[in-house]
Amino acid sequence: MDKKREKKYLELDPEVKEAVYADLKRKQDEMYECATRDKCSMRREKETFRVQRPNFAKDSERILYCRYFNRYADKTQVFSLYKNDDITRRILHVQLVSRIARNIGRMLNLNLDLIEAIALGHDLGHTPFGHAGERFLSKLYHANTGRYFNHNVHSARILDKVLSLNLSLQVLNGILCHNGEKVSGEYKPRGYRSRDAVGAFEEFERQMEECYTEAGAVGKLVPATLEGCVVRLADVIAYLGKDRQDAQILKIGVQEPFSENNVLGSTNSDFINNIITNVVSNSYGKPYIKLDEEYAAALAYEKQVNFKRIYGPQDKNEPYPTIRKMFARVYDKLLEDFVKGDQGSPIFRHHINHVYSGFSRAEGLKEAYLQEEPNQVVVDYIASMTDDYFLDLHAVLFPDAPKLEYISYFSGKKRQ
Repeated sequence: MDKKREKKYLELDPEVKEAVYADLKRKQDEMYECATRDKCSMRREKETFRVQRPNFAKDSERILYCRYFNRYADKTQVFSLYKNDDITRRILHVQLVSRIARNIGRMLNLNLDLIEAIALGHDLGHTPFGHAGERFLSKLYHANTGRYFNHNVHSARILDKVLSLNLSLQVLNGILCHNGEKVSGEYKPRGYRSRDAVGAFEEFERQMEECYTEAGAVGKLVPATLEGCVVRLADVIAYLGKDRQDAQILKIGVQEPFSENNVLGSTNSDFINNIITNVVSNSYGKPYIKLDEEYAAALAYEKQVNFKRIYGPQDKNEPYPTIRKMFARVYDKLLEDFVKGDQGSPIFRHHINHVYSGFSRAEGLKEAYLQEEPNQVVVDYIASMTDDYFLDLHAVLFPDAPKLEYISYFSGKKRQ
């Protein structure tokens, strides 16, 4: 019989602890007046404060150490099925978002721990095969339930509901509200009406449910904090030029330089520097994040260029039509297995039993999870997969189906 192990945390020397606490308090007091202080953190369950792990730093660590973070490393950012270590995977993207957002947040004197936590967790619920995979999974989920799948909503669900990490509402909100598809010249926080944690979490849950049931609800989301607004803009800054660099490496559709005489500059490096500089110049000491009208228009235009030349054509070209059919086969098979209660199926062995093992509250959470709507459990599993895992699972479930081919450095092939 396993005995519950007691935590044995070494504590700081009392004098050192008091000095560290005083330093933390001073730094918090010196933040910009509209920054989010650690003392404002809201959680479903109250926790004891420890100076070794301030509130939002604790959230970053819980995200880093959670069971899903490793899987960033083998998830498509934009281009799938390439054996090419020079193109971006999602693990690099989240680090770039974190770095860019912290650069902005440092100059605006915001809470860098909160920014880091939002940035590290913002794509945790992303599917294999990038946004194409997200669209394929959403169509299947909607056909079966009338509900929509969105990776930002799923990132928040994984951390708050599936893993139950007791993250702060500010982090969960920033993750939920990170992906504005429409570039705005001004990002102004929209806080929760309720001042208590219970009421604020109820508002958050209503937002989540609207995203599942209303097609356009995701586009209406606005972060509740300045830090969340910074991450939302940093997400666009991080991927727009980098995706173009990757396309250039693969000789697909677009060159790195931006539009001629564009205020953003001619390279990704110019672009990042100039956007950050413009944002900070317009936002310092303000209760919002703002771009000049000229910069906002240029950013929106260049995003449309990427959609036209890179993102848009993908669904029409291989491997994506084949991947779409593979998603449907895997979805239907896993749904059948879960409804039947087939304990030998990967949905039990590799998903449910894997997620709910090795920590003290696992058994209770697992029992509750088994009562979830079956399609939601299937969606949770597929969204958690890396590209390689999905392909391996498909080969196990459907051994006679055609296999997809990776393009290597030396194959001499390219996709259009």
